[in-house]
Amino acid sequence: MPKEVVFLKLGGSLITDKSRARTARPETIRRLVEEIAQARKAVPGLRLVLGHGSGSFGHMEAKKFETAEGVRSAEDWRGFTMVWAAADQLNRIMTDALAAGGVPAVRIAPSSCAILEEGRIAEMPVAPVWSALDAGLVPVVYGDAVFDRTRGGGIASTEMVFAHLARSLHPQRILLAGIERGVFEDYPAREVLLPRIRAAGWETVRPKLEGSAQTDVTGGMLSKVQEMLELILREENLQVLIFSGEIEGNVRRALSGETLEGTRLEK
Repeated sequence: MPKEVVFLKLGGSLITDKSRARTARPETIRRLVEEIAQARKAVPGLRLVLGHGSGSFGHMEAKKFETAEGVRSAEDWRGFTMVWAAADQLNRIMTDALAAGGVPAVRIAPSSCAILEEGRIAEMPVAPVWSALDAGLVPVVYGDAVFDRTRGGGIASTEMVFAHLARSLHPQRILLAGIERGVFEDYPAREVLLPRIRAAGWETVRPKLEGSAQTDVTGGMLSKVQEMLELILREENLQVLIFSGEIEGNVRRALSGETLEGTRLEK
């Protein structure tokens, strides 16, 4: 069986309560871990890179100190460490849950190995991720505070990390699981779900999209869609699906390759 590389992101809106500072959703996290474990058993050839957002942990601290805009003063650097600590706290909650659920996860912290330049990833080694996959492990990346050559510091979103890793890992699928069923044309009314968004027609769709309802320093849904469409244009045969991980069984089904409701991004 061919070993498929799949990237899965568990969004911050899904694993935390984004309306309350540093508040995880432990029951949801346990369920998601169980679904990941089930999918790995059902698809033995699956090579999974798992990412997660920062939700009510890193995003609130980052907004307070405007870390994404650059880090220069002593107060900025104090904020940088607070963003790092918040992101690290949530990642430990996630990796502890993965271990408890029988998923052999190893974390790859962007803060310790990535360098930004003008807010984009300039360097981040891929070899540790390959080594983890070759060993049958699940490497875990996440949104993090990262040093920046030109701005001092900044934020590397999970989508940014995925885009960087994709240059070497060439995933066949990227699955973005959030709390919403997909991308809505009429957010926040949530009545018109877009079944697909094509890169060729992006400029027509773009004005209709809004950011997420709660704090998101990485640009909300609009930024996520744009990041993924740019990646689709670069990577051959890449499929991207934005769907709801709030619906029980959806993460397991998505990882197993089943068809489910959501928004598909295409060339």
